[in-house]
Amino acid sequence: MIAFLLLVFVPIGISAGRYYWFADTRGSWQTADRSSAGLLPPASSHPEALIRVFAARTVRWRGIFAVHTWIVVKEAGASNYSRYDYTAWGEPIRVNGFAADGRWFGADPAVVVAIDGEEAQNLIPKIHQVVEDYKFRAYGDYSAWPGPNSNTFVQAALDAVPGLNAVLPPTAIGKDYPYRGRWFGLTASGTGLYATLAGYLGITVGWVEGFEINFFGAVVGFDLRRPALKLPGIGRIGVAAGA
Repeated sequence: MIAFLLLVFVPIGISAGRYYWFADTRGSWQTADRSSAGLLPPASSHPEALIRVFAARTVRWRGIFAVHTWIVVKEAGASNYSRYDYTAWGEPIRVNGFAADGRWFGADPAVVVAIDGEEAQNLIPKIHQVVEDYKFRAYGDYSAWPGPNSNTFVQAALDAVPGLNAVLPPTAIGKDYPYRGRWFGLTASGTGLYATLAGYLGITVGWVEGFEINFFGAVVGFDLRRPALKLPGIGRIGVAAGA
């Protein structure tokens, strides 16, 4: 138990120290940089279909614990990207509210999922269907902890397209919220099992997902398929999830 608590609180303490040391670099959230991070080519110069999931540290002190994730898609031949975020303000499902690969209020995004070509074209309709059918789309539905939040929304999309074999980072608090009302069952990839207590506590074991214990949103675990430790506040240490 002591070892487990150290694995929870020491990484969070390191993340908190990092935040307070570099807190001024992002500035006020009202004026923070939201420009393109240059991770995507101009849509007109990329004729193939494309799917991306990005993650970036969320705003202010919450960035100690969590990332914000979003989805970007482009169908074959389309001249524009479509970005989908789930936010706590305005229309919950925000379409093209920000640059497709934009910095999240000063925080640089990282690629979690990257699919191109025919495979992406086949999967994009399933993602559109999740956006259309997502049930937590009314004002007031958003809940930063334990969910449903932006990461719950993106996890719903990933669950709908198990062929992606995609896993959100351990800092994506809200990904374990049972948005379908199922507190146990097969993982999205079909390679394991999960159980969750309303997103507050839970356990996941799967070949694609790895081993994760969710302790009030703090995820501790490891990944054998793409060797890495999973730590709260810090994220993955080892091979990147999208490698």
